[in-house]
Amino acid sequence: MELTILGGIDKRGMNEPVEQIDLRSGEVVGIVGPTGSGKTTLINDIEQLSIGDSPSCRRILLDGQVQDHRSRNDPRNKPVAQLSQNMHFLADMQVGEFLRMHARSRGKDFSLVPGVIEAANLLTGEAISRDCHLTALSGGQSRALMAADIAIISDSPIVLIDEIENAGINKQEALRLLAGSGKIVVVVTHDPLLALLASRRVVMSEGGMRQVALRTEEEVRLCDRLAKIDEWLITLRETIRDGGLVSSE
Repeated sequence: MELTILGGIDKRGMNEPVEQIDLRSGEVVGIVGPTGSGKTTLINDIEQLSIGDSPSCRRILLDGQVQDHRSRNDPRNKPVAQLSQNMHFLADMQVGEFLRMHARSRGKDFSLVPGVIEAANLLTGEAISRDCHLTALSGGQSRALMAADIAIISDSPIVLIDEIENAGINKQEALRLLAGSGKIVVVVTHDPLLALLASRRVVMSEGGMRQVALRTEEEVRLCDRLAKIDEWLITLRETIRDGGLVSSE
């Protein structure tokens, strides 16, 4: 699948400098910029498959086509899934029951359920079991479960991720899991590591797409160093959470 973003206007009503961006299956693209620069508005345009009817006047195309009312408004047919930093379940059912229900609605086999739970437990410190109730899950557990569910059960070819660096899950593993499933992954982030894991970065300012920055070879090397530091910080965090003592050695 190809996702095309056709530029509209910024907060001043001026045409965006970036007129068109084409994203393809398996690609990870970052959206960066200061608070208030328009990052959330951009992913909202993608999530709504806008046809020039949002404040930005952007248009979103899939495989070169404007989407019809059914694709834009029917959750069962919408090709976009979103993973945000604030996500909690309202339904009081068990994890296994929820995943089986989702698999059934997608025409998928129930054999996928254990894999979803296993993948979710790679992303969160406190293990999730199929017997856990959704309403008893922490925010981090909920986001880990949904990331795994989107990657393994969901048919949505486009995934929008909003600032998962603050979501209490292993952000590197979450990105690998989602991108590895061949989806188009769009990441809104202030985190340098997540920004550099993306092959391209859309730079936002004053509500508009100002620039598309391609990742350089030097940034790839820097990303490897940052990833090792991030893994060390995760290990340090888990040691402290488990009551262990740390040293500078």
